[in-house]
Amino acid sequence: MRIHRSGAGYALDEPASFLGSGFFVAPNWVLTCAHVACEGEGGEVAVVYQPAPGRGMSAVTGHVVAMLPDGPAPPAGNWPPPDLALIRLGAPVDHECVYVSERPPAYYADGKVLYAGWTEVDGRLQMLYGPLTVQGTIGGWPSDVQLRLGENDLPHGVSGGPVIDPERGEVIGLVKSQAHHARGGTSIGLEQLRTLPVPAEPLTAEHDDLYQAVFQAHDRYHRDRQRHPDARRQTWADVQRQLGARPGRTLSPDERVQLLGRLADLPPPVSTHALLDILDGLPDFQASLSLPAPRGWRDGLGALYESVRDDGALALLLAYAVEAMVAERPYVAPSTPAAEEALWDWVWQAVQRLGARQRRELAAQRARGLSRRGPRVRRGAPGTAHGRPAAARPAVLVELEQRHWEPDHCDWSVSVLSPDTEARRLDDGEQAPLGRLAERLATPLTEAFRHCDEPGRPAVLQVALPYSLLGRLAADEWRLGPDAQPVGALRPVVLRCSDRGRLAEDDALAEDEDEDEYAYEGEYQYQYGYEGADADGHAYGDDGVPRPPDPEEERRARWRWLHMHRASVEVLDCDEGLRKPVPRLEELRGLPYGTVPVLCRYGDERYDDDAAALARIVRGGFGVALWRHRRSLPEEVCGEFHRGTFDEIAGPPSAHQLPEVVHDLRRKLRVGQTETFWAAGIALLYDDPHQPLPGAGDLLEAP
Repeated sequence: MRIHRSGAGYALDEPASFLGSGFFVAPNWVLTCAHVACEGEGGEVAVVYQPAPGRGMSAVTGHVVAMLPDGPAPPAGNWPPPDLALIRLGAPVDHECVYVSERPPAYYADGKVLYAGWTEVDGRLQMLYGPLTVQGTIGGWPSDVQLRLGENDLPHGVSGGPVIDPERGEVIGLVKSQAHHARGGTSIGLEQLRTLPVPAEPLTAEHDDLYQAVFQAHDRYHRDRQRHPDARRQTWADVQRQLGARPGRTLSPDERVQLLGRLADLPPPVSTHALLDILDGLPDFQASLSLPAPRGWRDGLGALYESVRDDGALALLLAYAVEAMVAERPYVAPSTPAAEEALWDWVWQAVQRLGARQRRELAAQRARGLSRRGPRVRRGAPGTAHGRPAAARPAVLVELEQRHWEPDHCDWSVSVLSPDTEARRLDDGEQAPLGRLAERLATPLTEAFRHCDEPGRPAVLQVALPYSLLGRLAADEWRLGPDAQPVGALRPVVLRCSDRGRLAEDDALAEDEDEDEYAYEGEYQYQYGYEGADADGHAYGDDGVPRPPDPEEERRARWRWLHMHRASVEVLDCDEGLRKPVPRLEELRGLPYGTVPVLCRYGDERYDDDAAALARIVRGGFGVALWRHRRSLPEEVCGEFHRGTFDEIAGPPSAHQLPEVVHDLRRKLRVGQTETFWAAGIALLYDDPHQPLPGAGDLLEAP
């Protein structure tokens, strides 16, 4: 089908209004290139299509509802990848849909693909199709990767047309661009649609998530066509059966269509993170997941094709289907119970091909899942996010290593942290200017958030910095796109100290006093290993002498106490507006374990040791601290800041809620709620000693 400019005065075959090609990806949904769709006026285009072979061309108005990347058109040159656009028809019409592969991205080093599209030939619009040779890829990060295509011409107008795997009859991408000085061009994979924005709020219906709405409709369409009793034209599965194409030789084309259709009858996964947990929990699943991460039930099924390539994979696919059937739901529709039963009926029929042991295991798996799921309560209901400790939730970790020979640059890595598994690094890089970190990190961070976010529960962003950058880098102000909000307004952002262990060896931070002598009143609760403790948590031995704990154990003890009791706020550098130096190390260690240090005047640099204030707090064993990363005016009144920190930090029953509390302040500050203006520029150190940084000290070093 073709994309034209909309408006009166254009005939259906008018080349002057022709913009490019596209295809129906789902009922009433068209996929094309963003650079094609953006040529329409006001986000409106005309979709010219053939309802069925031999029925002539028709036109319907379409509305551009999503483009990747989002934002204004570039002033010149090629549209940046992935260059995709979704168009919703303005009225329901009869049309056929292509079959889109659910398999992982197929970036072949060589091979053949087919293309189709429209172009102008001798003043008339004509359809073209033909073979192309895959000649490698262009790009690095997955969202930038394009297939290089050659050995055939790609004339103007075919952009947006489908690129097809000829062995399987599946659309795997679309034509993106033509080569300027050679034959061929490039294509972009359809898996890039997984990067469509994830809804911030919990889903209440399928249409709340554009990605799920399109692809679940696609899978239901092909299932419904396959079982239509009065169908006269061949379906995709009919053609595949004739070709003998079976991915992994596990499911027949009809079984594949039926399974995908039944999965599409269910509500979608709660989140990408929940889907990844299901895949990780499957027996014998060993394939490395491609990026962008799977997002829908069909994506998870496609990932399984790569795990096992013989008939033994059937048990794995059926186990996945059962997990989808008993999974927690973002919402429950009236049709959901019947959809679950229909999926189980299909699974039970398919497992008859296997032995009695597999039948028993699947039945037991289903029973365990139904018992585990319990009552049907919609996940992400208001108030649930604050009740879940931040450390128990998936998080995204950015590690920064300052380059000592280039102090204004750093090396970086982005990882996904899960409560029960090791950190998984997604990407890393070198020599990023500190002032352009957000630009460098935007793509990997967006992918990492997709791994971890749940509707209504954005993942925590942890940024691990050397102490020298703790007070300098405002990570919560990073913007991951031209029109994006600061990341701190969208999710909790906390800081961690990546070189805590090296601080004691740094001569620049040495104290005048002998710091190895713990001549202070220790703080320790008796249950953490000391002979006795008074009512306030002061630890003493039998002789009444304060016991000096090991510094690392003291740090853990402070953390445990703070997360079992209400916090107390101690403003260290300001007394009713009067600046004062931060206490020395031994005085900090003498503070009660429930103390959260607060710096009101950090950045004023009135005292010689101001730059070391944060390092001293870290050395004192404090895992939670708060400061303002902005320089205040000498005459600034800071009473509201003092009152605000006391009310907000000491308000929750434990420190578990502090990342959410600070996020809520930033969010309200962003929308202009004046009662939160005191919180402008706040930063939160939240460094859990029970969650060590992965591979500490293993980031890139100087050669």
